[in-house]
Amino acid sequence: MSSREQLQKTFELIKLERQADLEYYRQKVLLRSLQQRTKEGTTWYPVKLKRDYIGTGERLIVEVERTSQLEQPHAFQSGKSVTFFSNASAKPEKDHVNGVINYVRDNTMVITLNADELPDWIDDKLLGVDVMFDEMSYREMEFALKEVMKAENNRVADLREILLGNGKATLDVGGYIHLSDSQLNESQVAALEKIITSEDVGFIHGPPGTGKTTTLVHAIAYVIKQEKQALVCAPSNAAVDLLADKLSEHGLSVLRIGHPARVTEQSLSKTLDARIADHPSYGELRSLRKKMEQVKSLAFKFKRNFGYQERQQRKLLIQESKALKADADMLEFFIVNDLLQTTQAICCTLVGASHPVMRGKKFQTVFIDEAAQALEPACWIPLLRTHRAIFAGDHQQLPPTIKSNAAARDGLAITLFEKGIQRQPGLSAMLKVQYRMHEAIMKFSSTYFYKDQLIAHESVRWELLDANELPVEFIDTAGCGYNEKQDPETLSRYNEEEARLLVSQVEKLVGRIGPGQWLERNISLGIITPYRSQVDILNKLAEASGILESLHKLITINTVDAFQGQERDVIAISFVRSNDKSEVGFLGDIRRTNVAMTRARKKLLMIGDSATLGGHPFYNDLLEYVQGGGYYKSAFEFIL
Repeated sequence: MSSREQLQKTFELIKLERQADLEYYRQKVLLRSLQQRTKEGTTWYPVKLKRDYIGTGERLIVEVERTSQLEQPHAFQSGKSVTFFSNASAKPEKDHVNGVINYVRDNTMVITLNADELPDWIDDKLLGVDVMFDEMSYREMEFALKEVMKAENNRVADLREILLGNGKATLDVGGYIHLSDSQLNESQVAALEKIITSEDVGFIHGPPGTGKTTTLVHAIAYVIKQEKQALVCAPSNAAVDLLADKLSEHGLSVLRIGHPARVTEQSLSKTLDARIADHPSYGELRSLRKKMEQVKSLAFKFKRNFGYQERQQRKLLIQESKALKADADMLEFFIVNDLLQTTQAICCTLVGASHPVMRGKKFQTVFIDEAAQALEPACWIPLLRTHRAIFAGDHQQLPPTIKSNAAARDGLAITLFEKGIQRQPGLSAMLKVQYRMHEAIMKFSSTYFYKDQLIAHESVRWELLDANELPVEFIDTAGCGYNEKQDPETLSRYNEEEARLLVSQVEKLVGRIGPGQWLERNISLGIITPYRSQVDILNKLAEASGILESLHKLITINTVDAFQGQERDVIAISFVRSNDKSEVGFLGDIRRTNVAMTRARKKLLMIGDSATLGGHPFYNDLLEYVQGGGYYKSAFEFIL
């Protein structure tokens, strides 16, 4: 297929994904009663208004607390669009105002409202919050794809052909310089050199624990030294905030573009609103706005039935208010442009690169982090603004989240990062030294996914939890009769007996180390499972365990996706699947298992049924690895 045909296909697939996402929203929100939505966690109702206040950028913020279904898992998370509503009115159309979630903790949610003033129904008792459908992201992705398809004889067309067509990327061999950086290892320096000499595109392939973010920050800093400025993007707000903080620590000036509600507290000082407030001209802007508000409120003090003179007076005041607003807008435009011109690193999400303040702005280089988790159409949004693109990621870890199975199957799950690395292998540099895990934990992933090229750094290579502990253990439940079950409502799988065995093994591990030692050494533990229903069971068992409850601040129990980019001293994995047909289902996406296993620093404990898992080539190889290393145990050793 030509590059344009590929893009046309991607355009059809993103429309399919939009329909699937909208249908999911329709089924889960629009077609459900308020009671059903509350029960399923797509609505909080009723909520109690705890407080309201003015936040960064003079935006209205409300803090609410849910008063029912307190233990119910929910769909709310920071950055999501929501509708804050009142159900008190007898009208069929409920009163509402849209907003964005700043953060959710336990049963408290903080929302930035898209309104200039609080709604008059704010004091009603029947308040609630609904999840909203994110229409804007799809609109921007579709627009970007159309622009790339029609591009002719320009830089966008060049990048299209290099990444998808027969275009050849070039290296500036003449400009090659050998770098030395005491903070980077040999493979990181090689990646940096590759980026510097890449004239069109470059790829940093960063397997788990290899310091991808560190390398990327050094690369961005080096490029900024040459080019004065760079655009830095990632698919998620969390990834952008991490980069923004690291670049700031590196001594670069950073501007974080995006809704302040979607930014972490540490990154708030870098947002456009906060940077405007720090600008030398902000005092003048504020006094202009204050004067405008005073004149406006004076104009509207006049009653409706007044004479000719009062009418003229009000007309003059409204005109003055408009003139002041125009001056304030012009001054704000100047401040924003000044910030955009003088800031070294402009950071935003991929979709955020279409922010109105970026209109007409071009960059020499754009960096895209976590590119292997980014949908291709989203990557084209910042690529419309650049001369050169540098991607960083690992296509052997989690793929993008896609709701349409048909779209994923037909190619939407294949990212631009993956396509680019396959098409331009000479422009990719893999980082090879990992600083996270014991060599035995690393070895299987290195062999299976990374051509056995990973090297454990001396600081972690032999580091164990305890001298008597194995770095890896696989406990086989084959023959135990621990059969998986399926939740009839959510269709998620669970295996209660396996969960009990895992929790008892973790309790024994804590006992061997000693709970006091565990706390004193601050040993972190992650319990990972691919299935949400199993997470719920493991949480209940951990809460009921006296030993684990005392360590609850050091323990995280969640699905694989929630652990991406994180690490723990100990990782325990419950594979769940155990059936007569050797069906592994969701576990067939072996990249998820790669992520789960490579979160561990000093100990990896896995529990699964070899009779079920062994039917899949990946898990068969894993079983051979643990048997060869002396890490295999049968569950019968612990339950007889």
